[in-house]
Amino acid sequence: MKKLTRLLAVLSIAGLTLGMTLNAPPARAAEETTASPPGPIQISVDLTDVSQKIFHAHLVMPVQPGPLTLYYPKYIPGEHGPTGPLVNLTGLVFTANGKELEWIRDAVDMYTFHLDIPKGVSRLEISLDFLSPVGGGDFTAGVSATPKLADLNWNQVALYPAGFPTAELTYNPSLKLPQGWQFATALDVESRDGNQVHFKPVTFNNLVDSPVIAGQYFKHVNLAPDSDVHRYLDIIADFPKALTMTDEQVSDFRNLIEQAQALFQSHHYKEYHFLLTLSDKTAHFGLEHHQSSDDRYRADFFINDKAYLLGASLLPHEYIHSWNGKFRRPAELYQPNFEDPEHTRMLWVYEGLTDYWADVLTARSDLRSQQEEREALALTAANMDHRPGRTWRPLIDTTIAAQILYGAPGYWANWRRGTDFYSEGQLIWLDVDTKIRTLSNNKHSLDDFARLFYGMNNGSYVTKTYTFDDIVNTLNKVQPYDWRSFLRNLLDRREYNAPLAGIERSGWQLVYTDERSDFQKARESIGEYRNLMFGIGFSVSDKGQLYDVLWNGPAFKAGLGPGMEIQAVNGVKYSPDVLMRAIEDARNSKDPIELIVDNQGYLKTYSVDYHDGKRFPHLKRIEGKTDLLSQIFSPVKESS
Repeated sequence: MKKLTRLLAVLSIAGLTLGMTLNAPPARAAEETTASPPGPIQISVDLTDVSQKIFHAHLVMPVQPGPLTLYYPKYIPGEHGPTGPLVNLTGLVFTANGKELEWIRDAVDMYTFHLDIPKGVSRLEISLDFLSPVGGGDFTAGVSATPKLADLNWNQVALYPAGFPTAELTYNPSLKLPQGWQFATALDVESRDGNQVHFKPVTFNNLVDSPVIAGQYFKHVNLAPDSDVHRYLDIIADFPKALTMTDEQVSDFRNLIEQAQALFQSHHYKEYHFLLTLSDKTAHFGLEHHQSSDDRYRADFFINDKAYLLGASLLPHEYIHSWNGKFRRPAELYQPNFEDPEHTRMLWVYEGLTDYWADVLTARSDLRSQQEEREALALTAANMDHRPGRTWRPLIDTTIAAQILYGAPGYWANWRRGTDFYSEGQLIWLDVDTKIRTLSNNKHSLDDFARLFYGMNNGSYVTKTYTFDDIVNTLNKVQPYDWRSFLRNLLDRREYNAPLAGIERSGWQLVYTDERSDFQKARESIGEYRNLMFGIGFSVSDKGQLYDVLWNGPAFKAGLGPGMEIQAVNGVKYSPDVLMRAIEDARNSKDPIELIVDNQGYLKTYSVDYHDGKRFPHLKRIEGKTDLLSQIFSPVKESS
């Protein structure tokens, strides 16, 4: 091991190659092979050192003598960019016939490794470690382990040979767990002996699509006890109380299964597992998979009403992806391996439509009440309506640039824009849904599109791709209209305000009052901040740090910017309540609001000329218009 470490250090400094056979051409050339894929590749993962944040892996790969190119997965489906957590791949050692083999990383593609397999070798052994992050990171590059649990994504610990579609590579996975831990996954178990688990052979693309959660504290809930198609909620947590669910909460998630089936009238999995991690130590996100979802949220999800309210749409969103994103996927997002770049132009469908249906099903399932869902929609609409960045960056560019925007910072988000194809996509698809309902005299809706577009090949989880034309053509089958121009206008427009026509067509309008909704209160309480973008023009932490400042808003014009920290308001030490009183008092005064601000150690007083008081978003009924939104949020029967 010391010899290998010294060798790698020399290579890193000098950029040397290991000889003619390892001075390989770029990885692209390796894709031209016409050879048959190797036999089953063994992959064994050991989680017994998870308390040290280390995942050990050992692979045994059939090989032939000659040059060999291996990939570490780069483009992870659902992450929408070259996000494979390569920096945490360590301890990489290749051996054959008991001898260590030299290797070199590709000089252009860091995810590619070149070896020369000696004559007489038919079996390559690979040892590696994955270092689970201890802070930061997103998706499979995020924190994935605590002393009591672990989230294993196989792309973290696997290599695969170049030249073959990942659907043609077979892996035999196994897993060693800490003593007494339980686990859940969509993989089929072949055998278990104590803490050693062997899974049935699976293609590599399905292996990467099948994460495992494991932990000391575990709960398994059958969400479809009366169905032949099983759906489970599998939960791991850092402490036992976090597993506590009320009967009403169980009922909510059972409603979700029923309402999703009523919407799509199909399923595309053998069985489905919600893999839910409840921890304040891991990364928080949702990542879709075809027969499962990797959902990570706060430890108090089930035992804190505010956390439950805010997180209610997470599992519906990832579940809907089984249909929209996994079974039906944009053609340019579906690649033959994890090395070829994904093109993300259609994320306004992949993510935006999923976000729309997630909120719809959250309401239909009673995970949130209709009033709570309206409050959530009002806040989404207001946030998107205060996006001056739309004047230079249309929504379609946020989809194309997704891989850089996922990692974009929060400051100046309203001017830079971020992954707005989620929230603005939700508004676009509400626009589409209400347009269909209006044109058809409420005989048709986006539900009909769901059944047409996703209802084929029931039970199959073989991906079926689509294009923009497929979206337009299916919408025309539901309700004839110039959908191409309708959608292009929404995607390409460069206007300050958000597309709110769907809200107004649904019988509601976005208004502002001086009272926060319960949903906004919950979000700000959990996040320890105040969203004042719709009035004075900034969002600020409870400690006074400015997170974002509305471009050309009142605070912006006064000279304020993100990262500054408010010390005092009108001469009084800062607190959220002090700021709120000053904003309200300014209604009846011509004097500006005086803010003493710390800007990287420099103190300065800023005068904000703002007198419109507190402004918080709500939806208000439009008299005389049909309440389509309540119809959209109402539960439906599968036979409808």
